[in-house]
Amino acid sequence: MPSRSAERTDAAHWRAAGPEVELWLDYDPAARELPGFALGRRTLAGPAQTEVTELHRAGVRCLRLTEPVRLCADAPAASARALMLLREATGQGLVVQWEAVCADGCAARRRFHHLYPPEAVTGAAPEVLADWRASYFPSKCVLRRGPGFAEVRDRRFGTLELFTIDEPGHLAQLDALAEGVEVGLLPDAVHRDFADAGLIAEQAGRAWFLPMRVRRWPFPSLTV
Repeated sequence: MPSRSAERTDAAHWRAAGPEVELWLDYDPAARELPGFALGRRTLAGPAQTEVTELHRAGVRCLRLTEPVRLCADAPAASARALMLLREATGQGLVVQWEAVCADGCAARRRFHHLYPPEAVTGAAPEVLADWRASYFPSKCVLRRGPGFAEVRDRRFGTLELFTIDEPGHLAQLDALAEGVEVGLLPDAVHRDFADAGLIAEQAGRAWFLPMRVRRWPFPSLTV
């Protein structure tokens, strides 16, 4: 069993792994070259949901992840944190410039294809990136909350899959999973059910929820 000091060290490492980003006030590449539109670089060490909400309120509309992001199961904490930030930025409608790295074929399995497409996927065949970019649309895999339940609408793999989450033990983990939970702390039933449904990723010893929260319902909604 890990010691308390080891647990504190792991938690501190996770918090310190917040991604570095470059920020702009406009989607348009030409506008981003104008004076005053670039906001420089910043390390986003806080919760992804909070960071993206604050950036959007401040007028940020485009960000660039300065380091390549590893997609695989052996990804370090920095990549896992970057992917969670990407999930929130995609849900908020921000443009994200980033590069992915894949060494185990996971990029071809569409697990992350609901996220804003990368500019390159190192280690994957060219058709993987082409498929990601061609098949992407907003709200491709979303979570919406209701009173006493949550619903996931998932089109990552082509057809619509609906998951209704209404068991109290599963609902109780959603907020924590949004920012990453130590795998060993997840109840077995929650871990099994979410993993079997393909709704969590496990990286750097943490499990985190893949679907993005609905911030704006797209039109027409039946495409989601």
